[in-house]
Amino acid sequence: MATIINMPRLSDTMEEGVVAQWLKKVGDKVEEGDILAEIETDKATMEFESFNEGTLLHIGLQEGETAPVDSLIAIIGEEGEDISGLLNGDAPAATTADETPAKEEATEESTQETTTQEASAELPEGVVVVTMPRLSDTMTDGTVATWLKKVGDTVEEGDILAEIETDKATMEFESFNSGTLLHIGLQEGESAPVDSLLAIIGEAGTDVSGVAENFKAGGSTPAKEEASAPKSEAPKQETPKAAASKSETSKQPTATKKVSAINSENGRIIASPLAKALAEEKGINLAKVVGTGEGGRIVKVDIENYTPATEAAEAPTAVAAAPAGEVSQSEVKNSSMRKAIAKALAKSQSENVTFSINLEVNMDNAIASRKMINELPDTKVSFNDMVVKATAMALKKHPQINTEWTDNQTIYNNHISVGVAVAIEDGLVVPVIPFTDTKSLTQIGAEVKDLAVKAKNKKLSPAEMSGSTFTVSNLGMFGVDSFTSIINQPNSAILSVGGIKQKPIVKNGEIVVGNMMNITLTCDHRTVDGAVGAAFMNTLKQYIENPVTMIA
Repeated sequence: MATIINMPRLSDTMEEGVVAQWLKKVGDKVEEGDILAEIETDKATMEFESFNEGTLLHIGLQEGETAPVDSLIAIIGEEGEDISGLLNGDAPAATTADETPAKEEATEESTQETTTQEASAELPEGVVVVTMPRLSDTMTDGTVATWLKKVGDTVEEGDILAEIETDKATMEFESFNSGTLLHIGLQEGESAPVDSLLAIIGEAGTDVSGVAENFKAGGSTPAKEEASAPKSEAPKQETPKAAASKSETSKQPTATKKVSAINSENGRIIASPLAKALAEEKGINLAKVVGTGEGGRIVKVDIENYTPATEAAEAPTAVAAAPAGEVSQSEVKNSSMRKAIAKALAKSQSENVTFSINLEVNMDNAIASRKMINELPDTKVSFNDMVVKATAMALKKHPQINTEWTDNQTIYNNHISVGVAVAIEDGLVVPVIPFTDTKSLTQIGAEVKDLAVKAKNKKLSPAEMSGSTFTVSNLGMFGVDSFTSIINQPNSAILSVGGIKQKPIVKNGEIVVGNMMNITLTCDHRTVDGAVGAAFMNTLKQYIENPVTMIA
């Protein structure tokens, strides 16, 4: 059965998209996971991955054309299948690109459609089913980190229902509906796929037990598409300014009213993601902060106004040591981010055919140049910034490295956007410096610093983590001499940067002390040959060892 592919919502603010490039043409076979097209959003150009298998039967939007989110852009089905009904609007869409892969199997689609219609007919008036939202382009599952409403609470449009942990960040989930929270389908700490039952909102006293049971039994999303809840629209992540303003609205208790922010049922501290990030940045113990938000919730303004008590801060609780000679284990639930990392790395290792090239770089000139640059007013660059700049310039001279492999073709990226791996508490994220080759050292330094702070506070948007054409991973600051990274797909290569070490070297026939740094290039042999990788590394080495060439 044919499947309609709609314009996806690839960022929280995206309202329309432009097809920058089709990577498949009508008649091509499409496998689940294939890149159908590159979509230009309001923030970046991103790859659009297919969740369906079959033949590309129709392209509804040509390259360069623009269409709103949820507009038809393609149809995938069986070869030779008649899709005239879909094109004329006479037949219902089997599914859309936003739905999870499990819902896109042809044998299930007609059944789900019937179930949706039946469920809609039986749905009590005014009742809305709220499902697990897709808060990033790669999100397949979400975890409820915190519920900010409980069953029986009144919900206004714009209220924050819960904090949802995705594969990339913890984000606030805003309600598009008003009413009473009648049912919670997922408890704190529990995970579920996108589009799973999350909650039910309606008039107080309405019996929704049948709705919940029907949904769990295989129903789809009934009556979710009310005017107040735009279809597939991702909830907007609250900005710092919005968070501050909400803390002063009439929804919240006055600042002088002290309400405990600790949930009496599970001892969990209730605080907004922004407040948590700000508290972590300032080293503030949230347990000591009085929340002025709804239900005692700690918000941004509470952290800004917090005055530490005179007593010493409590020492962090240590994990109890196992008694000597006794086998002991503890379990920590895998976060959505760790699951996503594991899936992506496993895919990279299983699909790529890799090899690595190592080089040693003399950093004497780089050290001297950095010192002079940082003596300028309002200027601060790191060695990593210099490596990123040198990498972008080397990629311009060796476009074969700046490529992506597909089964039918090799894609040459004519732009250069370097991803910079950043370690955070839950794992690893790769914020991207778009059009890196066009930026100065100081611009790169400022952007990397800003993105690193956002990453550690889990405030990176999906757009800021998408679109890399090459990746740099630096463990030198952790005392690592050299290492080999796993390629960040769909890139063809990744650069691993070690620390600067003093060692004896031969210079002008004499043994002297040199500041040396190891760099390792890991390549996908399907797109990059050894000689090409070696040429790139030598060009990169020349730029790093002669920083003046990056400034001239």
